[in-house]
Amino acid sequence: MKFAGIIAEYDPFHNGHAWQLAQAKAQEVSARNNLSYTVVKSPADGVVGTLPYRVGALVSSALAQPLTTVSDNSDMYVYFSMTENQLLGLIRQYGSKEEALKNMPAINLQLNDKSAYSEQGQIESISGVIDRSTGTVSLRAVFPNKEGLLHSGGAGNVIVPVQKTGALTIPQAATFEIQDKRYVYKVVDGKAQSNPVQVTRVNGGREFIVDEGMVPGDVIVAEGVGLLREGTPVKAKAAQTPVAGVTKANQSSSAETINQSSSAEAINQSSLAETTAQSLSAETATTSPATTTEN
Repeated sequence: MKFAGIIAEYDPFHNGHAWQLAQAKAQEVSARNNLSYTVVKSPADGVVGTLPYRVGALVSSALAQPLTTVSDNSDMYVYFSMTENQLLGLIRQYGSKEEALKNMPAINLQLNDKSAYSEQGQIESISGVIDRSTGTVSLRAVFPNKEGLLHSGGAGNVIVPVQKTGALTIPQAATFEIQDKRYVYKVVDGKAQSNPVQVTRVNGGREFIVDEGMVPGDVIVAEGVGLLREGTPVKAKAAQTPVAGVTKANQSSSAETINQSSSAEAINQSSLAETTAQSLSAETATTSPATTTEN
């Protein structure tokens, strides 16, 4: 009986150790992979936080506390809130939230030490849900952070420019605060009467725009309010002609307190209202608390 086949050269070394060579190469790849786990690489550039573990400590991917936190601080997200009424005014002004995001001017940031941040930011998103507990809606703005002044978790105030035409303005010196509420002294029947007001700060720091609490025709004490008390007799004098269409504190009418050595100035608010209704377009600064986080 004959068999057909192929005769090949037999290499006992090659055929006997080929599988051992393949196994050694596989072990080498596995060792290199395990060695690579000893080097931790950040997926992004940024600032490294604290390192809670010491050299030689056993670490693994199952640790509850991370090795460290890397913050990408090149651009910073700033989160702040706006009241429901402010949101409604914003939508009425621009027509929709989408148009507001497209056309709103750049905003400014006041840092925690009350200094002004040099770079301007832009509002990127407005939440569609109003927080029932606070009556506010959340917004997010982005600020460039070239100098690295902003840090994740920091605090400050966001200043949003707002334009108002025909606004009623009063000097800041004519107001005073009690328990975070702002008041003015109205002159009623010749006596000073405290009256709560809601105001918006105007750029420059000398005036407020009155949102609620006053109407044209009201007479208020413009200066020396810290020397007055409820019911102090006040005699108002005739108002002077405003200059440049805006009534300033030192251009307003004056008043003299009776039976006191101190003096105060009063503003006839009707004349002030006439000047502002002509062409006043005051640029205000709405300030809201804000927190920063990395992008």
